[in-house]
Amino acid sequence: MPDIYKALADGTRRALLDELVERDEQTLFELCSRLAVKHGLTPTRQAVSQHLDVLEAAGLVRTERRGRYKLHTIDTEPLAQIAQRWPDRKADT
Repeated sequence: MPDIYKALADGTRRALLDELVERDEQTLFELCSRLAVKHGLTPTRQAVSQHLDVLEAAGLVRTERRGRYKLHTIDTEPLAQIAQRWPDRKADT
């Protein structure tokens, strides 16, 4: 669970997750372009790749090779586990 919090602590990683929620199965190039255009962020491709590695290690992103492309997909299951860990107290009343 701590890896999830570390992954979510960074604004660039949260922006990457936002972009994958909006459109899944994106390449590194597509994600870099969207960060620049929509978020005004211009990290290097290597930096974005490292951010994606952190997200993948936390279980929040999955990657799949298709030919020469590596596609990134969001996995929201770890986020659901956080929500289950601390149920809404209002629901108990």
